[in-house]
Amino acid sequence: MNKAQLIDRIALKSKLTKSDVELFLDSTLEVISSAISRSDDVKLVGFGSFSRTKRKARVGRNPQTGKEVKIAAAFVPKFRPGKELKDLVNR
Repeated sequence: MNKAQLIDRIALKSKLTKSDVELFLDSTLEVISSAISRSDDVKLVGFGSFSRTKRKARVGRNPQTGKEVKIAAAFVPKFRPGKELKDLVNR
């Protein structure tokens, strides 16, 4: 499902306009992104939590040449699903 399909389904289920749903979705994603970039966790009980973790520097390989490449340490977003979401997926 892409963003447009998600907006369509939410609009149908909530009886809101597509433009209202798109504004809400964009705002939600912006707030979550901003929060995790500041190292704040976003916890949605039953759904899951978004956080920022640090990935260590490591050595990788260029698949074309086989040469070793140094990969710098970086912060990456992380999503951990909640129990209710896990149970729903595993039904």
